[in-house]
This record gives sequence, C-alpha cells and structure tokens, in this order.
Amino acid sequence: MTRSEEEFTPQQIEAGRLMFARRAEFMLGVVDLDALPDEGPAEVAFAGRSNVGKSTLLNALTGQNGLARASNTPGRTREINYFDLEGAMRLVDLPGYGYAKASRKDVERWTALTRDFLRGRSVLRRVCVLVDSRHGLKQTDREVMDLLDEAAVNYQIVLTKTDKIKPTALEKLIEATGQQIMKRPAAHPIVRATSSEKGDGIAELRADLAMLAVQ
Repeated sequence: MTRSEEEFTPQQIEAGRLMFARRAEFMLGVVDLDALPDEGPAEVAFAGRSNVGKSTLLNALTGQNGLARASNTPGRTREINYFDLEGAMRLVDLPGYGYAKASRKDVERWTALTRDFLRGRSVLRRVCVLVDSRHGLKQTDREVMDLLDEAAVNYQIVLTKTDKIKPTALEKLIEATGQQIMKRPAAHPIVRATSSEKGDGIAELRADLAMLAVQ
C-alpha cells in the first residue's frame, strides 16, 4: 500500500514542507554510544544497505544538497551522523549495512553500534529502512527488520531510485513489499516510493515524518 491511496490533506503536506524547510545542520558523528547526544526532540533514523541512497535522500528531504555526503563507494558512512532541524526534529544517518569496503572488524563494530542504538533510544520515533527499488528486499534488510520487530521500534520501508525502473515494475514491487511486511509487528503499513533525483514521493515522506514530531 502507498500513501497515495489515502491522500494527505493540504495542511499535512504543508506541515511536512515547513518541517524540512527548517535549516538542517550537522550535529555530530557518533562512534560510541557514550557519545550520543542527550535525548531531546523526536528522532527519525535512516537505515539501508550500503549505497542505497541514504545521503542523497537526506539531501532531497532537506533541500540541502551538501548536507549529507553522498558517495558511490559503498560503506562511506562509518558512524551515526546526527542532523538537527532547528530543534524540532533530529535526523539520524546510520552506517550502511550489507557490503562495505572496509575490514571485517570495522564492519562488525559499525553493526554492533547500530544495533545497540536501535535498542536503546527512547526518542526514536521511526526508522526509515531504505530499499533500492531495482533490487527489492534482501536478506540483510530482513535481518534488520527482524531486529526492529524484536526491539519494537517502528519502521517504514522507503523505496529509493524509483526513477530507475518502469512504473509497472514499481507497482508490482510496492504490492510485493507490502505483502512481505503485512504481518511484521513493528512495520508501518505504508510503503513509500521515492526518487531523490526526480522528487517523486519526497513531499509525502516529509508529511509522514512531520507527523512524528507532534506525537
């Protein structure tokens, strides 16, 4: 199911626009849980396989092309990066999982850091699990979803790079993905399809996330 089937009100779209029109600033990069910032406003984290487009999506959401560093090199994000929206919300860029061009020791350290973060952050309102629309859900995605289900952390599947596949293929992918998450206890039922390059789904995702700041 996509949110296009249950339309947002103009007020909800505008609330999303206003939330992400706030100046986003890099706060800090965390390599140890002891260095996490004090809990404050609602946090939304972005997780996904390496090179899925997390940095590009963050830039598209905020309208700031240089906010998060995008790279074609898988595994570029090696720490938990915090971005602040003028105190209204914090965006959290998690290390990419799956393939990373790094030592096994480093990958294991990043993975453990992410798992511990997901289990223990009470202000974390949602994790956006990004999935490359050209590939669909992979086993590593399902393992992260298992962790989130176990930890009772709400998460939403966000398909990326949807401009790279045909509309009919995208429609089938959305349906198939919705079926796969239907019985998962912590999964948000709406699958969001986005293209950072074309801007598709960005306004709707902003509206989705802006609602979390007032909960």
